[in-house]
Amino acid sequence: MTHTYKVSGMTCTGCQSKVQGLLSKVTDVKSIAIDLPKGIATIEMDKHIATSTLKEALKDYPKYQLSDTVPVPVPDTPIVEEAATKSWLATYKPILLIFGYITTLSLVVSFPPGGAGGYMQAMRVFMAGFFLIFSFFKMLDLKGFAESYAMYDIVAKKWNGWGYVYAFIELGLGISFAINFQPLATNIITVVVMAISSIGVLQSVVNKRTIKCACLGTVFNLPMSTVTIIEDTLMIGMGATMIILL
Repeated sequence: MTHTYKVSGMTCTGCQSKVQGLLSKVTDVKSIAIDLPKGIATIEMDKHIATSTLKEALKDYPKYQLSDTVPVPVPDTPIVEEAATKSWLATYKPILLIFGYITTLSLVVSFPPGGAGGYMQAMRVFMAGFFLIFSFFKMLDLKGFAESYAMYDIVAKKWNGWGYVYAFIELGLGISFAINFQPLATNIITVVVMAISSIGVLQSVVNKRTIKCACLGTVFNLPMSTVTIIEDTLMIGMGATMIILL
Protein backbone atom coordinates (compact mmCIF):
# COMPACT_ATOMS: atom_id res chain seq x y z
CA MET A 1 0.00 0.00 0.00
CA THR A 2 1.09 3.57 -0.62
CA HIS A 3 0.46 6.75 1.38
CA THR A 4 1.49 10.32 0.67
CA TYR A 5 2.50 12.83 3.35
CA LYS A 6 3.43 16.49 3.55
CA VAL A 7 6.91 17.10 4.98
CA SER A 8 7.90 20.69 5.80
CA GLY A 9 11.37 21.97 6.64
CA MET A 10 13.28 20.39 3.75
CA THR A 11 15.37 23.08 2.02
CA CYS A 12 18.02 21.12 0.13
CA THR A 13 18.97 17.68 -1.16
CA GLY A 14 20.77 17.05 2.13
CA CYS A 15 17.48 17.52 3.97
CA GLN A 16 15.82 15.23 1.46
CA SER A 17 18.38 12.49 2.08
CA LYS A 18 18.14 12.89 5.84
CA VAL A 19 14.35 12.59 5.90
CA GLN A 20 14.42 9.67 3.49
CA GLY A 21 17.01 7.88 5.61
CA LEU A 22 15.11 8.40 8.87
CA LEU A 23 11.76 7.26 7.48
CA SER A 24 13.29 4.24 5.73
CA LYS A 25 14.27 2.86 9.15
CA VAL A 26 10.63 2.58 10.22
CA THR A 27 9.42 -1.02 10.33
CA ASP A 28 7.26 -2.08 7.33
CA VAL A 29 8.45 0.82 5.12
CA LYS A 30 9.37 -0.62 1.70
CA SER A 31 10.39 2.47 -0.24
CA ILE A 32 10.27 6.27 -0.07
CA ALA A 33 10.10 8.83 -2.87
CA ILE A 34 10.45 12.51 -1.92
CA ASP A 35 9.46 15.44 -4.12
CA LEU A 36 11.66 18.18 -2.65
CA PRO A 37 10.05 21.22 -4.40
CA LYS A 38 6.56 20.16 -3.31
CA GLY A 39 7.62 18.85 0.10
CA ILE A 40 5.83 15.56 -0.43
CA ALA A 41 6.94 12.09 0.66
CA THR A 42 5.33 9.06 -0.97
CA ILE A 43 5.84 5.97 1.18
CA GLU A 44 5.21 2.39 0.10
CA MET A 45 4.62 0.11 3.08
CA ASP A 46 3.90 -3.54 3.76
CA LYS A 47 1.01 -2.62 6.06
CA HIS A 48 -0.57 0.56 7.39
CA ILE A 49 1.79 2.62 9.55
CA ALA A 50 0.31 5.20 11.92
CA THR A 51 1.24 8.80 11.16
CA SER A 52 2.41 9.15 14.76
CA THR A 53 4.99 6.41 14.15
CA LEU A 54 6.41 8.25 11.15
CA LYS A 55 6.52 11.49 13.12
CA GLU A 56 8.40 9.70 15.88
CA ALA A 57 11.12 8.78 13.39
CA LEU A 58 11.75 12.51 12.79
CA LYS A 59 11.57 13.63 16.43
CA ASP A 60 15.32 14.29 16.72
CA TYR A 61 15.07 16.80 13.85
CA PRO A 62 12.15 19.09 14.86
CA LYS A 63 12.49 21.26 11.75
CA TYR A 64 11.09 18.38 9.71
CA GLN A 65 7.33 18.19 10.30
CA LEU A 66 5.29 15.39 8.75
CA SER A 67 1.52 15.42 8.32
CA ASP A 68 -1.02 13.32 6.44
CA THR A 69 -2.75 16.28 4.79
CA VAL A 70 -2.18 14.82 1.32
CA PRO A 71 -4.38 11.68 1.33
CA VAL A 72 -3.55 8.85 -1.06
CA PRO A 73 -5.52 5.61 -0.62
CA VAL A 74 -4.20 2.08 -0.58
CA PRO A 75 -4.48 0.07 -3.84
CA ASP A 76 -7.36 -2.01 -2.52
CA THR A 77 -9.42 1.09 -1.67
CA PRO A 78 -8.95 3.59 -4.50
CA ILE A 79 -10.28 7.12 -4.58
CA VAL A 80 -13.78 6.93 -5.96
CA GLU A 81 -13.24 9.06 -9.05
CA GLU A 82 -15.94 7.25 -11.00
CA ALA A 83 -18.54 8.57 -8.54
CA ALA A 84 -18.36 11.92 -10.32
CA THR A 85 -19.65 10.30 -13.52
CA LYS A 86 -22.63 8.64 -11.85
CA SER A 87 -25.88 10.17 -10.68
CA TRP A 88 -26.55 10.55 -6.96
CA LEU A 89 -29.21 7.82 -7.10
CA ALA A 90 -26.93 5.39 -8.95
CA THR A 91 -24.05 6.05 -6.55
CA TYR A 92 -26.04 5.45 -3.38
CA LYS A 93 -28.45 2.82 -4.69
CA PRO A 94 -26.94 -0.01 -2.58
CA ILE A 95 -27.25 1.84 0.71
CA LEU A 96 -30.71 3.20 -0.14
CA LEU A 97 -31.93 -0.34 -0.91
CA ILE A 98 -30.49 -1.63 2.35
CA PHE A 99 -32.17 1.12 4.36
CA GLY A 100 -35.42 0.50 2.46
CA TYR A 101 -35.42 -3.22 3.24
CA ILE A 102 -34.51 -2.70 6.89
CA THR A 103 -37.16 -0.01 7.34
CA THR A 104 -39.84 -2.19 5.74
CA LEU A 105 -38.91 -5.15 7.94
CA SER A 106 -38.93 -3.07 11.13
CA LEU A 107 -42.37 -1.63 10.31
CA VAL A 108 -43.85 -5.02 9.40
CA VAL A 109 -42.54 -6.70 12.57
CA SER A 110 -43.83 -3.91 14.83
CA PHE A 111 -47.20 -3.36 13.10
CA PRO A 112 -49.40 -1.96 14.48
CA PRO A 113 -47.08 0.41 16.41
CA GLY A 114 -49.16 0.46 19.58
CA GLY A 115 -47.53 3.33 21.46
CA ALA A 116 -43.97 3.71 22.73
CA GLY A 117 -43.45 -0.05 22.94
CA GLY A 118 -44.20 -0.47 19.25
CA TYR A 119 -41.85 2.32 18.25
CA MET A 120 -39.14 0.87 20.50
CA GLN A 121 -39.50 -2.50 18.82
CA ALA A 122 -39.37 -0.92 15.37
CA MET A 123 -36.15 0.91 16.23
CA ARG A 124 -34.65 -2.20 17.81
CA VAL A 125 -35.38 -4.31 14.73
CA PHE A 126 -34.05 -1.56 12.47
CA MET A 127 -30.78 -1.32 14.41
CA ALA A 128 -30.41 -5.09 14.52
CA GLY A 129 -30.79 -5.27 10.75
CA PHE A 130 -28.48 -2.30 10.22
CA PHE A 131 -25.59 -3.68 12.24
CA LEU A 132 -25.94 -7.27 11.02
CA ILE A 133 -26.02 -6.28 7.34
CA PHE A 134 -23.23 -3.71 7.60
CA SER A 135 -21.00 -6.11 9.56
CA PHE A 136 -21.69 -8.82 6.97
CA PHE A 137 -20.28 -6.68 4.14
CA LYS A 138 -17.25 -5.79 6.26
CA MET A 139 -16.60 -9.47 7.00
CA LEU A 140 -16.45 -10.28 3.29
CA ASP A 141 -13.08 -8.52 3.14
CA LEU A 142 -12.08 -7.77 6.72
CA LYS A 143 -8.50 -6.83 5.84
CA GLY A 144 -9.61 -4.51 3.06
CA PHE A 145 -12.14 -2.86 5.36
CA ALA A 146 -9.55 -2.32 8.11
CA GLU A 147 -7.13 -0.69 5.67
CA SER A 148 -9.85 1.50 4.18
CA TYR A 149 -11.16 2.47 7.62
CA ALA A 150 -7.67 3.52 8.71
CA MET A 151 -7.74 6.21 6.03
CA TYR A 152 -10.15 8.38 8.01
CA ASP A 153 -11.25 6.96 11.37
CA ILE A 154 -9.52 8.74 14.29
CA VAL A 155 -8.93 5.50 16.22
CA ALA A 156 -8.00 3.28 13.25
CA LYS A 157 -5.42 5.87 12.14
CA LYS A 158 -3.51 5.24 15.36
CA TRP A 159 -4.20 1.50 15.60
CA ASN A 160 -4.91 -0.43 12.41
CA GLY A 161 -6.35 -3.31 14.44
CA TRP A 162 -9.36 -1.17 15.38
CA GLY A 163 -10.90 -1.82 11.98
CA TYR A 164 -10.96 -5.56 12.71
CA VAL A 165 -12.40 -4.99 16.19
CA TYR A 166 -15.00 -2.53 14.89
CA ALA A 167 -16.48 -5.08 12.47
CA PHE A 168 -17.01 -7.55 15.32
CA ILE A 169 -18.46 -4.81 17.54
CA GLU A 170 -21.06 -4.15 14.84
CA LEU A 171 -21.81 -7.89 14.66
CA GLY A 172 -22.17 -8.05 18.44
CA LEU A 173 -24.47 -5.03 18.49
CA GLY A 174 -26.61 -6.53 15.73
CA ILE A 175 -27.06 -9.77 17.67
CA SER A 176 -27.71 -7.87 20.93
CA PHE A 177 -30.45 -5.78 19.34
CA ALA A 178 -31.97 -8.86 17.68
CA ILE A 179 -32.31 -10.76 20.98
CA ASN A 180 -32.91 -7.61 23.07
CA PHE A 181 -29.87 -8.35 25.23
CA GLN A 182 -29.12 -5.77 27.95
CA PRO A 183 -30.84 -2.96 26.00
CA LEU A 184 -29.45 -0.11 28.12
CA ALA A 185 -25.84 -1.24 27.80
CA THR A 186 -26.29 -2.09 24.12
CA ASN A 187 -27.66 1.36 23.31
CA ILE A 188 -24.98 3.16 25.31
CA ILE A 189 -22.25 1.25 23.46
CA THR A 190 -23.98 2.06 20.17
CA VAL A 191 -24.07 5.80 20.87
CA VAL A 192 -20.43 5.89 22.01
CA VAL A 193 -19.06 3.77 19.13
CA MET A 194 -21.04 5.57 16.44
CA ALA A 195 -20.17 8.99 17.87
CA ILE A 196 -16.45 8.19 17.74
CA SER A 197 -16.79 6.79 14.22
CA SER A 198 -18.67 9.87 13.03
CA ILE A 199 -15.79 12.20 13.98
CA GLY A 200 -13.52 10.88 11.24
CA VAL A 201 -16.40 10.90 8.76
CA LEU A 202 -17.25 14.52 9.61
CA GLN A 203 -13.61 15.60 9.27
CA SER A 204 -13.32 13.95 5.86
CA VAL A 205 -16.52 15.54 4.54
CA VAL A 206 -15.69 19.00 5.92
CA ASN A 207 -12.18 18.80 4.43
CA LYS A 208 -13.69 17.57 1.15
CA ARG A 209 -11.48 14.49 1.03
CA THR A 210 -12.49 12.37 -1.97
CA ILE A 211 -12.05 8.95 -0.41
CA LYS A 212 -13.99 5.74 -0.20
CA CYS A 213 -16.45 5.18 2.62
CA ALA A 214 -15.82 1.87 4.38
CA CYS A 215 -19.35 1.55 5.78
CA LEU A 216 -20.17 -1.34 3.43
CA GLY A 217 -16.66 -2.74 3.37
CA THR A 218 -14.94 -3.02 0.01
CA VAL A 219 -17.89 -4.49 -1.88
CA PHE A 220 -19.42 -1.18 -2.96
CA ASN A 221 -17.50 1.86 -4.14
CA LEU A 222 -19.30 4.51 -2.08
CA PRO A 223 -17.75 7.96 -1.64
CA MET A 224 -17.57 9.67 1.72
CA SER A 225 -20.34 12.28 1.86
CA THR A 226 -23.14 13.81 3.90
CA VAL A 227 -25.05 10.54 3.37
CA THR A 228 -22.50 8.83 5.62
CA ILE A 229 -22.95 11.54 8.26
CA ILE A 230 -26.74 11.10 8.13
CA GLU A 231 -26.31 7.35 8.50
CA ASP A 232 -24.16 7.72 11.64
CA THR A 233 -26.36 10.48 13.08
CA LEU A 234 -29.47 8.33 12.59
CA MET A 235 -27.98 5.46 14.58
CA ILE A 236 -26.79 7.81 17.33
CA GLY A 237 -30.24 9.41 17.48
CA MET A 238 -32.04 6.07 17.66
CA GLY A 239 -29.69 4.80 20.35
CA ALA A 240 -30.13 7.95 22.43
CA THR A 241 -33.92 7.82 22.00
CA MET A 242 -34.08 4.22 23.16
CA ILE A 243 -31.93 5.04 26.21
CA ILE A 244 -34.40 7.79 27.16
CA LEU A 245 -37.47 5.57 26.61
CA LEU A 246 -36.11 2.56 28.49
